[in-house]
This record gives sequence, C-alpha cells and structure tokens, in this order.
Amino acid sequence: MKMNTLMDAEILDDLVALRRDLHAHPELGFEENRTAAIVADRMRKAGLDVETGIGGTGVVATLRKGNGNRAIALRADMDALAMPEETGLPYASTVPGAMHACGHDGHTTMLLAAAEVMVDQPFSGTVHFIFQPAEEGRGGAKAMIEDGFLDRFPVEAVYGLHNMPGLDLGVIAAVDGPQLASSDSWSVTFRGIGSHGAKPHQGRDAVTAAGMFLMQVHSIVAREVDPLEPAVVSACALAAGDFSALNVIPHEVKIGGTARAYSAAVRDQLEAAIGRHAKSVAAGFEIEADYHFLRRIPPVVNAPAPTEIAQNAASDALGANHMRKAFPPSTAGDDFAEFGTRVPGAYVWLGMGETRENGQHHNTNYDFNDDCIPYGVAYWCSVIAKELG
Repeated sequence: MKMNTLMDAEILDDLVALRRDLHAHPELGFEENRTAAIVADRMRKAGLDVETGIGGTGVVATLRKGNGNRAIALRADMDALAMPEETGLPYASTVPGAMHACGHDGHTTMLLAAAEVMVDQPFSGTVHFIFQPAEEGRGGAKAMIEDGFLDRFPVEAVYGLHNMPGLDLGVIAAVDGPQLASSDSWSVTFRGIGSHGAKPHQGRDAVTAAGMFLMQVHSIVAREVDPLEPAVVSACALAAGDFSALNVIPHEVKIGGTARAYSAAVRDQLEAAIGRHAKSVAAGFEIEADYHFLRRIPPVVNAPAPTEIAQNAASDALGANHMRKAFPPSTAGDDFAEFGTRVPGAYVWLGMGETRENGQHHNTNYDFNDDCIPYGVAYWCSVIAKELG
C-alpha cells in the first residue's frame, strides 16, 4: 500500500510541515505551552469544542455528531525528552537539552489530522481527542485524571497509539493483554558507622552491605518470581564515598533503581522482595536501611473488546497485511495506563519501518518517520468508524 493512496499529497505536506515544526520546538512535560496552543488553535478552527489547561497543559478537543449516546477517547502525548539532539536534520531541535526522541510530535500530528478528517465524516456519538502532557515520567495522565477528566469527559473506551521503529512501515500491532510494564522506582539508603579503611573492624561497613544487597536484589526475578511472569529489577544509581579519600569507609551508601512487571501480583511481589532483602542485609551487618518504593505508573494491559475494535479498524483501513495480532510486549512504560486501568482500553503499535542508524526511542539520533502519518490517521479514523459508525 503506497502512502499517497491514503492521503492527499497537499494535506500530507501540511502535516509533515506541522510535525517538523513541533520537532524543532520540543517542550518538556507540563511545559508544552506552544504545542498546546497550536493544538487548540487547529482544533477550534476545525470546529471542535476545545478545553485547555487540563492537568496542567493538557488539551481535550471534542467532536459530537448524530444522536448516538456513546463516547470514546483517543489519546496522543505531546511532550519531549530532556536530552540533546544529534540528528543534524534541518528541522532539528532549536531548544538546547530538549528533543522529541520518542515521536510524540508525530503522535500529536496524526491525532490532530484524524480529528480534522472526521469533521466531514459520518458517525453518531462523541469523540474526545486527548492531547496529553508529560508522558515521559512526569505524570501527565494522572494529572489529567486528578483534574477530573473522566468526570468531565466520561467515555466507554480509550485508545492509544505509539510508533515502533523496526516494525514494518504502516503495520498496526494490536494485541490483547499486557503491552507495557509497570514503571516503579525504588531506593535504599544503608547507614552504618564510618571508619578508617585500614581499620574496618572499628565501624559498620555500609559499602560491603550494599554490595551484598546488589547481588541479592538482582536474584529476585531469577529465583523468586514465577518464570512465566515477566519482570525486571535493575539497580541504576549508586552513591558512596569520595575518590579523593580512598582510605575512608563511608557511613552511608545510596542505591536506587527501577522495577517492572505486567501484573499487579508481581508488582506487589517486587516491592516486598526488594525491601525484604535490604532489611535482612542491613540486619546482618548491624546497620540501618531506609527503603522507599515509588509506584509511578501501572502496566498497560489491553482489554479484549477495544482490542478487537482496534484489530478490525486496522484491517479495514490498511488491509489485513497491515494488521498483526501478535507482537512482543515492551518493558518500557507509558502512563496511558492511567486511562486504561479506569476505562477499557487498547494501545497499539504503529510500524515505522527501517530507522536512522541508532534511531531507536530515546536516542539522540531518533526521528519520527513521516511516512507513518497517513497510516496513523487512517487507523484513527477507522477506530471512530468502528466504535460509532
């Protein structure tokens, strides 16, 4: 299927220009003022009802047609990442230390276009187009929920889409069940008694305790979690001592990391196990351990009914050869889960085809493939037709 069979070339040129403008002007979570203003302006000009400032910088554009009483929501994220861009593209980031390295510029563009297309298409019901801030770890979806999104815009189903480098161009992978893991943070502070490096017996060694803890915590998934239940525990940060004082055993060591799971039971298990190992190691060395586990976002788990809608929508709009019912889940996280745990949801992957060298998500050489745009727009319009047609 060729791109130009899906969308008029002039319209596509406009969307590519919009996407690249957003790419050149990335904004971090809860700072998407320019992006939100562009979204709100285009949606108002298209005739949608628009509310801004939801959950900070979130925008919801609403399109109602016919007499149908059902309502659904489609979600795109708007924020960029706090990292430099090294693509060398003519539309590369103009903001130092900020980059659209995950394709949210493309997500925003496709959902905007779908809303504009559906203004002239028949359906009966209500569609809320969610333009969410702060997906990249800053809690934008939760902020919108806490700002009353579901009370102000009640819906029966919610849909999300994310680009996927390496998946064939224009292919939609819509899979029932877990898609992304929960994303939680943990930290442990071991507090002992500092001493001279030559006289460790005069102190209580927090450094050795921390080393033993690292060995144990990385055995949790291998030896405590059911092998049929995917999970990840990783230590990602460690702070102790001073390299200008290598004869001093410090009194304190801080370790932190991430924990990922696809089920609530395993998520609970990881939280308990990390803390248990920290406390038991500390007790063995007669030191203290302060443990904190921060639940950030739950897993994204697709519900059967909207997943079937997504599969049929992709097949109808793009052809059966552009739809997959099987695709491996990711251990990354997405706070789309905040919507999907409250309302039945389906989160799909849109294939970007071959990418730039090292052009994976969160890489300084990443760039969204504009050839995806017609496929994403066609899919979104088909979801609306399937739900409310």
